Amino acid sequence: MAVYTEVNEAELASFLADYDLGHVLALKGIAEGVENSNYVLHVDAGYFILTLYEKRVDERDLPFFLGLMEHLAAHGLNCPQPVRNRHGSALGRIAGRPAVIVTFLEGMWHGCPSVRRCAAVGEALGKLHRSGANFAGYRPNALGLDAWPALFEEARARADEVRPGIAEEIAKELTFLTGSWPRDLPRGVIHADLFPDNVLFVGDELSGLIDFYFACTDELAYDVAISLNAWCFEPDGSFNITKGLAFFNAYEGVRKLTASEIEAFSILARGASLRFALTRLVDWLNVPADALVHPKNPLEYFDKLCFHRKITSTRELGLLR
Repeated sequence: MAVYTEVNEAELASFLADYDLGHVLALKGIAEGVENSNYVLHVDAGYFILTLYEKRVDERDLPFFLGLMEHLAAHGLNCPQPVRNRHGSALGRIAGRPAVIVTFLEGMWHGCPSVRRCAAVGEALGKLHRSGANFAGYRPNALGLDAWPALFEEARARADEVRPGIAEEIAKELTFLTGSWPRDLPRGVIHADLFPDNVLFVGDELSGLIDFYFACTDELAYDVAISLNAWCFEPDGSFNITKGLAFFNAYEGVRKLTASEIEAFSILARGASLRFALTRLVDWLNVPADALVHPKNPLEYFDKLCFHRKITSTRELGLLR
């Protein structure tokens, strides 16, 4: 459940007094998500999302996230829009937390995406990278390569409880990636978390991208690798090359990958796998016994890492050039 901070009636009324949204008709917690407290807010003006940012989100980063959503929407990408209050501010406080109201997007997410939906995501990611090229904001990737050794140290002592020998394998992979990571690829704004639960569809039509709270400035092709991993593997762990082909074709219909990005893609895909294996491993080993949020299995992404280690050409992923 993704409601960590409860909001009472008096707090909500005080917060909304600064907005021109009318009376509150309903407030309902949203179960999905693991980082922040989210509510569906129903007022006279319609439906909105109220988000309270929890301790893992640095309040200083919020202007970047909110400004990015406004920028992308202005360039034709459908994503939630911050609602500004009477003072012109999109950010306020409620129940002791920084909070924002954003517009409500129609649609639902799908846990086992079709080939057509994979193509739609590839196209949307290409548009995000193209539209973000002239975004003035900058935010370093707090969960990029430089952060992975510290994440590993949080889990190293108990990692083999999850799978025997995994600690040694991760240590070797970190050494390889640190020495091999490309440093001269095209960079810009990336979503960094474009998983199926962050993409909404009405039928097979993509209706919007959500949850930009890992967005940052990094290698664009790294974002492509994160998304490929999230969308083109089947529930049994096998890679679906038909989905990969649709994803890459749609992405390159908007933004062509450079030769250097294609050459480095195997390394980026391994890094994208390790990043989520590590954060999931830390969460898996440290979740309280009475937690309402069930941590995601880190072995899913360690297995994807093992898959990418065996790839000899991007053609095996569906990138046919």
